[in-house]
Amino acid sequence: MEQLRIRFLLNGEEVEAGVAPVENLVQALRRCFHLYGGRESCGQGICGTCTVIVNGRAVSGCLYLAVLAEGTEVVTVEGLSAGGRLHPVQEAFISCSAFQCGFCTPGMILMSTQLLEENPDPTDQQIRHYLSGNLCRCGAYPEILQAVKTAAQALASQK
Repeated sequence: MEQLRIRFLLNGEEVEAGVAPVENLVQALRRCFHLYGGRESCGQGICGTCTVIVNGRAVSGCLYLAVLAEGTEVVTVEGLSAGGRLHPVQEAFISCSAFQCGFCTPGMILMSTQLLEENPDPTDQQIRHYLSGNLCRCGAYPEILQAVKTAAQALASQK
């Protein structure tokens, strides 16, 4: 199949890749850059396991064609850490044991990070609503809720 060359900023680094016109972003990230945090599960943009951030907005990587990443800024769960340190949301998910199998965790972390950028002090209801597009098959929702609140406190203390 024909390959199209795309260039974009990936986790702060300019990259280039050859992608098929029908290849989705999560597939391209896995194949070209060995970034396995985002996973394709439902293939319909319903479950949130494929979540990536494109130009500051969460998208379903299973529905987002890789060719559309041309000229954009893409952030994956692997790109949240900096200088060898985990992002406060990542740390909170660990400290609150906000995962069991871990399949949904990268998408939950990215959505939680975006939520806290938009709303640094969300209510429980706002957290639930914001994360409603991310499904956890293990049912770790109480721990995820606590992790978001813990991360919000950690981020507030950094200011």
